[in-house]
Amino acid sequence: MRRDSIDWAVRGVGLAVGVGLVLVLAGLFVAARDIVLLVFLAVLLGAALEPLIGSMRGRAGVPRGVAILIVYAGFLALVVAIAVFIVPAALVQLSAALTRLPTFLEQVRAWGANLRPSALGDGISALVDAVKAPFEPGQPPNPNSLVNASIVVGQAAAALITLLFLVFFWLTERPRLQRYVLAFMPATRRAGIRSAWNEVEARLGLWVRGQLLLMATIGIATGIAYSLLGLPAALLLGLIAAVMEVIPIVGPLLGAIPAILVATTISPQTVVLTMAIYLVLQLVEGNVLVPVIMRNSVGLSPFLVLVSLLVGGTVGGPLGAIVAVPVVAGITVILERLQDRDTPVPVDPTAVETPYEEEREKLEEPPASAPTPKRRRRRSSTEVSRA
Repeated sequence: MRRDSIDWAVRGVGLAVGVGLVLVLAGLFVAARDIVLLVFLAVLLGAALEPLIGSMRGRAGVPRGVAILIVYAGFLALVVAIAVFIVPAALVQLSAALTRLPTFLEQVRAWGANLRPSALGDGISALVDAVKAPFEPGQPPNPNSLVNASIVVGQAAAALITLLFLVFFWLTERPRLQRYVLAFMPATRRAGIRSAWNEVEARLGLWVRGQLLLMATIGIATGIAYSLLGLPAALLLGLIAAVMEVIPIVGPLLGAIPAILVATTISPQTVVLTMAIYLVLQLVEGNVLVPVIMRNSVGLSPFLVLVSLLVGGTVGGPLGAIVAVPVVAGITVILERLQDRDTPVPVDPTAVETPYEEEREKLEEPPASAPTPKRRRRRSSTEVSRA
C-alpha cells in the first residue's frame, strides 16, 4: 500500500511539473510572439530558396556553402532593388496622392450631403471632418506623432535586417539543426520524422514561391492597367495590390479598394473601368494563374483557409493572418501521414456532390487485389424439381 502511494505521488509531481513547463512555454510564446512570427517568416523564405540551392548543387556541382552564397546574394539584391527603386517611387506617389486628398474629401462631402435620410449624410460629413483634420493647414506637427513614426520606421528596418540574417543562418545551419533534433528521437522513427520534416518544408516552399509569383504578376498587371487608365499613383496602387495578394480570399478585394477610391476623384467612368479591370484580373487569376501556379502547393480547402485566416488574424494580427495558411498547410501534411490510407473511407451516399469527383471515384473503386464476386446463376424450374 505504501509503495503504491509513493508511485502515485511521484506521478502527481511529474504531471504537475509537466503542466507547469507547458504553461511556462505558452507564456514565453505569447510574450515573444512577434519574434516567433519573424523566425517563421525566415523559415518560409529559407524553404522557398532551398530548392534553388539543391538545383545549383546538382547541375553545377558546387559545394553547398557556395550555392547558398550565390542564391542568397541574388535574393538580397532583389530585396535591395525593391527597397531602393520601387519603394521610394511609391512613397513619392503617396505624397502626391495626399495633396489631392482634401479635394477628394470635399467631393465626398458634397456627395454625402445629397443622401437621404439626412442622418446618413451627417455621418459621412463627420467622417470626412475626422479624416481631414490632420491635414488642415496651420496646425503644428505633433511631436509625439513624429516620434512614433520614427520608432515604427526603425522597428521595420530592424525587423527586415533581422529577417535577412535569420534566412541566411537557417540556410547554413538547417542540416545541422535537423540532425540535432532527430538525435532526441528513437532510431526506428528518425527516417519517418525526417521525411515528414522535409515534406512540410517542401510544401511551405511551394506556397511561398507560388505566392511571390502571384504577387509579382498581379502587381505588374495592375500597375500597367492603372497607368494606361490614367490613375494617379499607379505604381503605389500596383504595389498595394501585390502586397494584399498575400492574404487569401479577401486580399484582392482589399487591394482594389484604394484604386477605386482614387478613381472616384477623376470621373464615374473611371470608377467603372477600374472595377472592370479588377473583375477581369480576378477572373484571370482564379481561372488561369491560381490553377497553374498554385496547383498542389498547399492543397487546403477554402473552409480551412478562411478559418486559418480568422484564427491567425485574431492571434497575431495581419502578420498572423499571413502565416496562418502555411502553418495549417504544414499541420495537414503531418495529419495526412497519420491517416490510414490502406483502408479508404466509403463516400456517404446522402452527401452533396463536391468538385473532387476523381478522389471520390478512387475511394469507391474496390482494391485491385480483391476478387470479383461471382454472379450466382439462377436455377431453372427443372433443376429445382430434380433437387
